[in-house]
Amino acid sequence: MASSSTDAADVRLTDLVKHYGDVRAVDGISLEIGRGEFFTMLGPSGSGKTTTLRLIAGFEPPDSGSVELAGKRVENLPPYARDVNTVFQDYALFPHMTVAENVAYGLRVRKVAKPERRRRADESLELVRLAGMGSRKPAQLSGGQRQRVALARAIVNRPKVLLLDEPLGALDLKLRQEMQLELKRIQQEVGITFVYVTHDQEEALTMSDRLAVFNDGRIEQVGAPADVYERPASEFIASFVGVSNLLERGGRRFTIRPEKVRLLDDGAHEDGLHVETGTIEDASYVGMVTRYEVALADGGRLQVVRQNLEVTSAHALGARGRPVRVGWREDQTYAIETDEEVA
Repeated sequence: MASSSTDAADVRLTDLVKHYGDVRAVDGISLEIGRGEFFTMLGPSGSGKTTTLRLIAGFEPPDSGSVELAGKRVENLPPYARDVNTVFQDYALFPHMTVAENVAYGLRVRKVAKPERRRRADESLELVRLAGMGSRKPAQLSGGQRQRVALARAIVNRPKVLLLDEPLGALDLKLRQEMQLELKRIQQEVGITFVYVTHDQEEALTMSDRLAVFNDGRIEQVGAPADVYERPASEFIASFVGVSNLLERGGRRFTIRPEKVRLLDDGAHEDGLHVETGTIEDASYVGMVTRYEVALADGGRLQVVRQNLEVTSAHALGARGRPVRVGWREDQTYAIETDEEVA
C-alpha cells in the first residue's frame, strides 16, 4: 500500500523487499514521503518499521525494490554517500569529546574549516536549547540533554532526510512528552524531512504530519493521525492505534472509540443517539478520567471514558455492577473489515 503521491518526494520506496533467512521482514513496501514532512513509521516489534528505516539509511541492502532520495536511486550506495543522518536511542556520543566536538564531528570528517565548524555547532546547540554547554562532556548531561546533543550532531550537516530510530525510548514519560514537542518544534524550524520510527501510538499521533502503520512487514494504512485514529482500515489498526471498541450489530461490523460513547444519566436526552443497555463490570479511576467496562445486554463489551468533572474516586469505583444506558452517534462509528478480509 502506498501513500498519496507528492510532487516533491524526499523519500520514495518502491516494492521494497528484505528477507532474513525465512523471515520476510519487509514485504513489498511502496511509500512516498513528501519534502519537509514529519513522517512516522508506527508498528509493534517485528513489524518491519526499523528494517525499512535501515534500508533507507543504507545500513542494509534490499533484496529487491528501489530506494530514492530526492529523486535519486540510492539502494546501491553506502550510507556515507546518502544525504541522510540517523539518530538512535542510545545517543552514540563519543564520551571523550566535549559536546561541541561531538556536534562538529561530522563537519570535521568533511574537512570543514575550524571556525565554520565552531559556528555551525553553536547554531545547532542553540537550536536544541543547549547554548553554552559546548564545553561539557556527555557524562555531565542528563539523558534528555544527551539526546539533544545527538539531535544537534545529526542536523548540523543539514541532511536532506533525518532518520530517527525510537530516539526517546530511553527517557522517562514526562521527559519523553517534553521531547516530543521539542522534536516537532525543531523539525518545523529547520524544515528537514523527519522519518521517525516508534511503537508508541501516542507519540506517533502527537508529532506526525502523516504516519504509516506497519504489521508483518507490510503497511496497512497511511494517513494523517486523525484519519488513522478515527477511520482505521482494519481490525489490527483499530486495536493497535489507541483503544477501540469493536461491535457487530445486524451483520455490520464497526468500531467506535471509548471517548465517543456516552454514559446516559437518568433523564438524559437521547436525540440522535443509538442507545443500548448494559452493566458496568469494572471501573478504573485514573485521575482526569474514569474508564468503564460495560457488558451490553445485546452482546459485546464497550470501554467508555468519562471525564471526572465532579466525580470522586469513590463514586467512580462504586459504579461497578450498576445497570447503565450507553449511547453513541452513528456518524461516529466506522465500518471495519476483519483482518482476514483485508488479507
